[in-house]
Amino acid sequence: MLGFVPPLPQQPGRPPSSGHMIVCGDDALARRLAVELRFIYGERVTLLLPPGRDANNPETPLTQRGRAAALFGRMSAAMNRAGNGSGTTGGNGSTGGNGDTNAGVEAVRIMEAPEPSDDVLEEAGIDRAAALALVYDDDERNIRAALTARRLNPRLRLVIRLYNRKLGQHLEELLDQAAAVAMPGIDPALLDASTTVLSDADTAAPALAATALTGSNKIIQAEGLLLRAAERPPPRPGEHADPGLCTLALLSSTTNDPAGAEGSDSSGDEAPQLLPDERAVADATGRGTVVLEAISRADPARPATRMGGRGAPLAQIFSRRLRWSALGFALAAVALVIASLLTTKDTALHSAYLTVLDLLGMNDPAEGASPARQIIQILSGIAGLLLLPLLIAAVLEAFGTLRTASSLRRPPRGLGGHVVLLGLGKIGTRVLVRLRELDIPVVVVEEDPEARGIPLARSLHVPTVIGDVTQEGVLEAAKIYRARALLALTSIDTTNLEAALYARSVKPDLRVALRLYDDEFATAVYRTLRTAHPQALTRSRSVSHLAAPSFAVAMMGRQILGAVPVERKVMLFAALEVAGHPQLEGHTVEQAFRAGAWRVLAIDATPPADRNPDLAALPPFDPEGDATPPPSGLVWDLHPGYVLRAQDRVVIAATRRGLAELLRRQRSAVPGR
Repeated sequence: MLGFVPPLPQQPGRPPSSGHMIVCGDDALARRLAVELRFIYGERVTLLLPPGRDANNPETPLTQRGRAAALFGRMSAAMNRAGNGSGTTGGNGSTGGNGDTNAGVEAVRIMEAPEPSDDVLEEAGIDRAAALALVYDDDERNIRAALTARRLNPRLRLVIRLYNRKLGQHLEELLDQAAAVAMPGIDPALLDASTTVLSDADTAAPALAATALTGSNKIIQAEGLLLRAAERPPPRPGEHADPGLCTLALLSSTTNDPAGAEGSDSSGDEAPQLLPDERAVADATGRGTVVLEAISRADPARPATRMGGRGAPLAQIFSRRLRWSALGFALAAVALVIASLLTTKDTALHSAYLTVLDLLGMNDPAEGASPARQIIQILSGIAGLLLLPLLIAAVLEAFGTLRTASSLRRPPRGLGGHVVLLGLGKIGTRVLVRLRELDIPVVVVEEDPEARGIPLARSLHVPTVIGDVTQEGVLEAAKIYRARALLALTSIDTTNLEAALYARSVKPDLRVALRLYDDEFATAVYRTLRTAHPQALTRSRSVSHLAAPSFAVAMMGRQILGAVPVERKVMLFAALEVAGHPQLEGHTVEQAFRAGAWRVLAIDATPPADRNPDLAALPPFDPEGDATPPPSGLVWDLHPGYVLRAQDRVVIAATRRGLAELLRRQRSAVPGR
């Protein structure tokens, strides 16, 4: 069982071993990623953090080193408990002994430096490293460090965190070209994995948005097919749960217990069971399930949902009262034309012409005309008097609306059934886009008027409330009492909790999803909220916990199709070549299944030469040349007796540890590794 030895500051010169991995970052994702690589994959890790504040000052928060050491200590304790107490753990969470872990794996090495400069990266062992993750919150810093690292070690595998998608594509191509120049004749598969650009916001946004929807469906895309993992409640007495295509997970045994805790890695027997076998599913009573419910095709020809326009529509230029006034005036004018037509026996065109002249006050007095004509002229003049203020009001209102078309909208008076989204940082902005793509009404609450997502909210005409969510009246302005769900996605756990508690006091049955980093804190929050409001759905999510597995697998040279949160655990969907995996090659689909570790879901029947290298992307499609999308090469209705061959590529669902075991076995099976 892997243990943990805290880094020794007094030994900064100890050189890292060959083939180790380096993680550079300044927030929770860097620490989570180091935990993932160290405790799940058993890799030697050097963690480079910016200097923190004085840890000896009790009034300041923990330093970056202190936060990392605390997280590693908790992870080590959980690992030791899972291993029935193997290894000794001291009061500070570190293992005893001579500085080696009880699994023979070197300790995590923590370095502190303001920037990942040439000297710092060389001291971290960049020339001997197998992979480098650059996960700073600043895109520019990550790009600068990536260019430096590629120059220092052209063979290095780079995993870069970038929020800007288009820039990330260009950077990936540039760094791959640099690797190809430095290593002529490199295997295209290795070149494709030499640089990977990921976004934690893009990884976590679908799962966060799904928590606001009834049913909590999670969507995974593979070669144009959409896999829907649906969360289902436990069956009632006498009912049988529909297993769907397959059962992916059993939810915690305490999920429906008001005093229960939301399962995480440290929840023990109460935790959710990922990838259970048929016996476990049959024996489970009172547990909800997550099933692979259905598969549908993504339509590449379907136009994207219009979420905003360049100009303001008429409904936003003119108020409802003004539109009703204009309609009433138009009906009055039509009535006058009809009255003139019936009483004067004139033609319809001439009657309309005279009525318009009367309304505009441009006709001569109807002297000598019939009494009916004179009365109609008087009524037309009165209606014409109403036209002038109506036109003035329309001009003034249109001018004011167009002048403020670029400003933020306020929530409409009759709004209801919407989602209240707190925070428009990187994560909140991506979640906002996802919700609008699903045509879900949203009201945003943001304290900073210069936040990253404010321009997007303005362009999408999303109602926005600027204010501190902890202040009285802010959530009321967002119509929280009529909302369907609350997504508290600010970067401060206590702010999210305070907003959730206040929202529940206003609307006890409100669906709530909180962004919480710490597992222990999330468990305590979940238990308390479920006890106080047992009929309301509560979910807690950690962005770094959702994103770290994808970054870790990318550092191993593989691609994750998606990550599905199961309470506080994560299940991964990945595409793997069968060759080099002794647990898969030569085995049937039934034999290759390992409960709690991995499960083969599909096989790519496309010939290897014609396969799409990126299963997560839509296959090439020309809607003008072909009315139907190209067929997917993925076969999902697999016979349990199908024998997996070396040339096959499969889609699997796996736990973090299961996928790590597959990759470790593959590396150990390669000669010279």
